[in-house]
Amino acid sequence: MIATLLFLIFIIAMLAGVPIAAALGLAGAAAIAMADFNTQWYGLLAVPQNFYAGLGKYPLLAIPMFVLVGSIFDRSGVALRLVNFAVAIVGRGPGMLPLVAIVVAMFLGGISGSGPANAAAVGAVMIAAMSRAGYPGSFSASVVGAAAATDILIPPSVAFIIYSMLVPGASVPALFAAGMVPGVLAGIALIVPAVWLARKHRMGALEVHMPRPPFWKSLREALWGLAAPVLILGGMRAGWFTPTEAAVVAVFYGLFVGMVVHRTIGVRDLFPILREAGELSGIILLVVSLAGIFAFSLSTLGVIDPVANAIVNSGLGEYGVLSLLILLLITVGMFLDGISIFLIFVPLLLPIMEHYNWDPVWFGVILTLKVALGQFTPPLAVNLMVSCRIAGVRMESTIRWVGPMLLAMFVVMVLVIMFPQLALWLPAKLGY
Repeated sequence: MIATLLFLIFIIAMLAGVPIAAALGLAGAAAIAMADFNTQWYGLLAVPQNFYAGLGKYPLLAIPMFVLVGSIFDRSGVALRLVNFAVAIVGRGPGMLPLVAIVVAMFLGGISGSGPANAAAVGAVMIAAMSRAGYPGSFSASVVGAAAATDILIPPSVAFIIYSMLVPGASVPALFAAGMVPGVLAGIALIVPAVWLARKHRMGALEVHMPRPPFWKSLREALWGLAAPVLILGGMRAGWFTPTEAAVVAVFYGLFVGMVVHRTIGVRDLFPILREAGELSGIILLVVSLAGIFAFSLSTLGVIDPVANAIVNSGLGEYGVLSLLILLLITVGMFLDGISIFLIFVPLLLPIMEHYNWDPVWFGVILTLKVALGQFTPPLAVNLMVSCRIAGVRMESTIRWVGPMLLAMFVVMVLVIMFPQLALWLPAKLGY
């Protein structure tokens, strides 16, 4: 009964407009109090203890750093230079600007671990360019929102850091390597419907008449941005630094590029950059810490084992259970952000994963693909919120364009389920 009230309080608080982090903390604290009603302080001393325990983990240090990297590269002009270089390669024509937006978003995914930050960086450049070429704002917002979702698959990834914290046996380097191939496949899959829709509806008619940037000049200007993922991922692979240390290296590299090379960031710009990154990091870490209270109440009330046993003994079989979980998470992903989904559901799913002997790294990639889908699935799609705000359109207007892109990324998820080596080949090759 208390376990039912736990989820009921959480849902009611969400429907009442309470922020997700506060709803998690309130529901968890209420359940702890009801379970320990006859003890001193109703057992609520566990609340501050688990609030701190949720934050006191070394891998979480990387999150504010990678968020700061996203803010720095957003203001450094790297995105614009990457766009010019990509246009110089693929040329002009119907459907080419959506292709460029997706490719640049994938590349920036190797610099910043935040999908909304990626959507802001790419959207600030691409939505205006696509508007000048004749693309509707709703289509441009859909492409940028969907493209930015590849960010949490292509390392570095905040989602993978959270998952590694929750699941023993899934290290951050292994998850980073495992996300690379599915992330690239997801980007390629998004390109197909984006270009097809643009040409079918004859969008971007003015794009043909726009000038094509010179190749060698755009390459020289984009070199510093192109080198960033090589430095971050190559340094981790070479053993020069850990993922957490890589985030700090990326911050200083981004500041060097912005302040010394491109000179687009001045000393006065540092405060708004730090404030923006601090606010976004604070939101993420507050969700993590308050979800720790929710997770503690789940384990204390003994909810995890009965739920896991009920699913395992449902008679659906391994793939039936996996389909059920995907359906559940797709539905939940329409209303919750990815970090909340991981923090709420991974403790529940861990016994199921162990029962079927699913590889924890492969399972993490599957869950992250689901989260990526949720980032541009209305009504609560964090990437679409950012891109729609930049484009000045309502989220409802993007539904007709987002549908085919959701289907394309869903196909990639099915392929990774059917062929686990798509995720596990690279980690094995690199020795993780």
